[in-house]
Amino acid sequence: MSIENIYWLILLIPFIGFLINGILFSIFFKNYSKISGFVTVTSVFISFVLSIFSLINFNDKGVQLLDSFDWLMIGDVGIKTGFLIDPLTSMMLIVVTGVSLMIQIYSIGYMASDKGYSRYFSFMALFTFSMLGLVLSKNLIHLFIFWELVGVSSYLLIGFWFKKNSAVVAAKKAFLMTRVGDFGLMVGILFIFSKGQQYLDIPTLYKGVSSGEFQGSGLLIMCILLFLGAVGKSAQFPLHSWLPDAMEGPTPVSALLHSATMVTAGVFLIGRLFPLFESSSEIMVIIAIIGGFTAVFAATMGVVSDDIKRVLAYSTISQLGYMVLALGSGFYAAAFFHLFTHAWFKALLFLSAGSVSHATGTFNMKFMGGLRKHMPITYVLTLLGALSLIGIFPFSGFWSKDEILGHIYLQNSPISMVLFILASLGVFLTALYMTRVIMLTFHGSYKGGISSENSSNSKSEDNDHPTEPHESPGIMLFPMIILGFLSVVIGFLVNPLIDLGFVSKHAFSHFLEHNLFFDDPKEFHFVFEVAIISTILAILGIVSAILVFKGKLNIKNNFVYKILINKYYFDEFYENLIVKKFFYNKIGSLLSWIDENIVDKSNAKISDFTIYLSKKMSNVQNGHLQSYGFVFFMALTVLMIVFFISNLNTGDSWLDLINKLNSEIY
Repeated sequence: MSIENIYWLILLIPFIGFLINGILFSIFFKNYSKISGFVTVTSVFISFVLSIFSLINFNDKGVQLLDSFDWLMIGDVGIKTGFLIDPLTSMMLIVVTGVSLMIQIYSIGYMASDKGYSRYFSFMALFTFSMLGLVLSKNLIHLFIFWELVGVSSYLLIGFWFKKNSAVVAAKKAFLMTRVGDFGLMVGILFIFSKGQQYLDIPTLYKGVSSGEFQGSGLLIMCILLFLGAVGKSAQFPLHSWLPDAMEGPTPVSALLHSATMVTAGVFLIGRLFPLFESSSEIMVIIAIIGGFTAVFAATMGVVSDDIKRVLAYSTISQLGYMVLALGSGFYAAAFFHLFTHAWFKALLFLSAGSVSHATGTFNMKFMGGLRKHMPITYVLTLLGALSLIGIFPFSGFWSKDEILGHIYLQNSPISMVLFILASLGVFLTALYMTRVIMLTFHGSYKGGISSENSSNSKSEDNDHPTEPHESPGIMLFPMIILGFLSVVIGFLVNPLIDLGFVSKHAFSHFLEHNLFFDDPKEFHFVFEVAIISTILAILGIVSAILVFKGKLNIKNNFVYKILINKYYFDEFYENLIVKKFFYNKIGSLLSWIDENIVDKSNAKISDFTIYLSKKMSNVQNGHLQSYGFVFFMALTVLMIVFFISNLNTGDSWLDLINKLNSEIY
């Protein structure tokens, strides 16, 4: 089998799983068949195995540009269906298929009693297929198509429980807010197209950038538009507020969305178009500032949230901020090293949240507590994921996050110092909110779960769960254990500080640097003093959270807490100022005026004129011969005038024109 066919199989097998579950089982089994889970798990497993094989092949052959067939002709330029296989593609294939496989296995247990079981696995297969297509795309047209498919898939899954109003609202919010970024991406691609049709091909775009075809203010505008797409998809400030609400979907959906698909697509876009962004120093500064600010901004909201999934959502926004910060600072390999490690421990944390909900029936940490006694395995696994997210040595997050901090620290410029302070503050806040999650969920005494929440007139995801806490079934714990193991070892294992024999020193960083556009790759730097600083900040965050939990520190009932619990009032700002005052009042009023004064009145005028004309014409039909003769004479006169005017420039005499008219008539 050719390597090209292998990549086609990686892409299409999950799509086949989508078709089987979406068409066959929805028709014959009314959206519930236990085979559905097996179909999706099998399809993703095959893609995962083939992705590993493709990675081995890549190490042998290097970057490959695979064109299959002509898909679209624009002028003289043909757009081919094909794949761009570089280190970024190979790494992302492993992340998408590997994380998705763990989540699909977990879902078999988590979604077992859901009436939309087959529909769920159908949508999850589509989600995986869409992200794989985005990763493999060799041209910007295909990239944008799969980019939109990722958005559609997330919309379907966030609103999976469509009978629940909050899920419907959250799905619409996610879809509409990300469309703002998608519009920017689309216009940015059109900008690239205006420079030349051939630049829709990504490798050709790289060559155009290196030859200086993209310069000046137009380059900055183009990059801002493209970056807007990444901001929307990766929930960066100010298009961040949709992601916490996206927790209304099933928990495994949140796990996949936050670790390996939807939100990582924005970071992937910056990486895929990195040569273009890097050619504009202004946009790189903008990207770095947005990423650094978002890392802290989102973390502050995670400190006060009582919903465990929302805390994890804010942590995702914050960690994506670190990746965007690294890319804006020029540290390509460091950014994607953090994306790689983050995918495994973030999937683990969301699955752990699902395990807790499976036991208690709620996501509200105020009604949890004491679960380490009832769920010891989930407790240990959640602790492993939390320590990795915080960045404690030797967990995976320590190596990837400290690489970003170390690179920024060594830049030694005023802007880099500001960014380093922001990133360091993010470390403290991450430790604070994740320790708070551990304490509220697993320590203290059990608060009653769903029964206590219902007595407080609160809402939960599913009221059918039993109220007595219990450990999750083996089908759910198995993928969590694998993810827990990876959360501990994967960071050092793939990018070690020393040569391990079977893995060379800094293997992951060097692997990512061997691609189409790096001429002067940046070396991996482990800065010991930065590791000390980040560890101290993490410990301070952990201690602060414990003091808050024990009542020694009071963070509630003050001005700052009120701002944070209301998410800086961004939802109110968007709803009241932009949606209501701008769209409803301004644009809505304008469109209403146009509809009433132009569209409606134009229709009325046309109708009145038609009636008037018909009345006048009916007067001619009176049975009098002289009236018919008059109309005939006037029509003939008009035709003759038109004929003579149209032939004035021919140079013919009047007599010639009359003869010509006579020949036309007869």
